Amino acid sequence: MTEIATFGAGCFWGVEAAFRRVPGVLDAVSGYSGGRTENPTYKEVCTDQTGHAEVVQVTFDPSKVSYEQLLEVFWKVHDPTQVNRQGPDFGKQYRTAIFFHTPEQQAKALKSKQALDASGKLHRPVATEITPVGTFWRAEEYHQRYLEKKGQDSCHI
Repeated sequence: MTEIATFGAGCFWGVEAAFRRVPGVLDAVSGYSGGRTENPTYKEVCTDQTGHAEVVQVTFDPSKVSYEQLLEVFWKVHDPTQVNRQGPDFGKQYRTAIFFHTPEQQAKALKSKQALDASGKLHRPVATEITPVGTFWRAEEYHQRYLEKKGQDSCHI
């Protein structure tokens, strides 16, 4: 049996690559979620008018990797204190977000966020939104495994 998790942590290229490296992750797909328009394109999402976030939908085997472990990866691959930006990328599409698929995922995400906030590890409060997943729109094919195609393992220098 597999489960699905959906995370927004800035530009999806590096996030997808990070999740692909996790044992127990069967697939990681770049896409868009949390917006108002049907079947958005990258160009439309980049206008900051559709409301979508760049996300990665992760299919995983819960007998090999837990949702909590995926949350740990999520917190590590971006700065969850930034609002509507990650590094040089800015706009609502780069927001930090956990789109939960079940009430159990919601509870685990909230608990994890609260623990991170209380840990004192961050210089600002966690800005990550935790909301129900809406429709996931797969990004254009050239975005899938983008860094792998370019022979890179991260977006940042």
